[in-house]
Amino acid sequence: MTAHDPALQELRANVALPFERAQAMPKSVYTSPGFAELETRHIFAAEWLCAGRAEALPNPGDYLTMEIAGEPVIILRDRDGSLRGLSNVCRHRMSTLLQGRGNVRSIVCSYHAWTYNLDGSLRGAPAMARNESFCRDQIRLPAIRVENWRGWIMVTLNPDAPPPAETLAAVDRLVGYLPMETYSEVFREEFDWDTNWKVLAENFMESYHLPVCHEATIGGTCDLNLMTCPEGDAAFNHHWIVKNDSLPLSLAHPSNTALQGDERRITWLLAIYPSLLITLTPGYFWYLSLTPKGPGRVHVLFGGGMSADWIADPEAPAHLAQLKTLLDEVNLEDKGCVERVYRGLCADLSAPGALSHLERPNYDFARWIASRMP
Repeated sequence: MTAHDPALQELRANVALPFERAQAMPKSVYTSPGFAELETRHIFAAEWLCAGRAEALPNPGDYLTMEIAGEPVIILRDRDGSLRGLSNVCRHRMSTLLQGRGNVRSIVCSYHAWTYNLDGSLRGAPAMARNESFCRDQIRLPAIRVENWRGWIMVTLNPDAPPPAETLAAVDRLVGYLPMETYSEVFREEFDWDTNWKVLAENFMESYHLPVCHEATIGGTCDLNLMTCPEGDAAFNHHWIVKNDSLPLSLAHPSNTALQGDERRITWLLAIYPSLLITLTPGYFWYLSLTPKGPGRVHVLFGGGMSADWIADPEAPAHLAQLKTLLDEVNLEDKGCVERVYRGLCADLSAPGALSHLERPNYDFARWIASRMP
């Protein structure tokens, strides 16, 4: 696919309109395999992505694996307690090394038992002494950039990407009064849905759908008339909802005296480009981190937890159970919505419509995607 491909040209024409005349993104941007390849090269191989919460790797040797733009990656806690990113491909015959999550004292290739230390250096390789070109000290797994940003594991293949603390400084100014890094994750799951990753991202970015799609769960906890959707930042968009008292977990804990007024009941929805989606309340958080698997399928990392004061509450187990039950129900509702949207995108008679003022984040997201294309 080239810069002259119709899908990219349609997107550029779409985002050239002012927000007051904005339309949903063209169908080809979601369904074109060529556009998906462009996103892989110019977005997912170039930006900071989220591998979950840093607390998921508490001990030396704890690791998780992921794939970034087709590149197998290991994220682990090294002997010094630091987060480290490494290529998940052996330097011998290029087998992948680790799978899923776990804890290791060293990284051992299951093909020929080449063994690497947690810093990526080669510890040992059986039966290599007769190869005169082999030099153990010169072999190591390539390093991949990893940073802990406010409790989130951020990883990128791009050696020149500015650090998250720099590009996301506006997030701190916006929601810094809620200390995300002190919230405790209580669940982490992964699954695939049959939709384009952008459909799911956009679904998160707008709360216009809440009263209808989530009528049976959270739809009654917010008032669209009290919702504000400002213009987005260069690296993220956001909006917020002022919650009523029907869901106590979304409010500040009664013991919390630091938060005042609406701070005690505002729910923030932060979309960190390209694919980290965070719902943050005074009482709990949940998040999605998205990895596309072609135009019509997305891999979802789904996690969540609670603020320190709610975790310390004697009734925390009951609160946690209530929260997880609610989020599972909300997820099922969202899955139905976003998979129906993708089926509609693939229909011959469908066409994008005008955006509501409550979909300002979607407009900003489309402009950001267009800005990353060649």
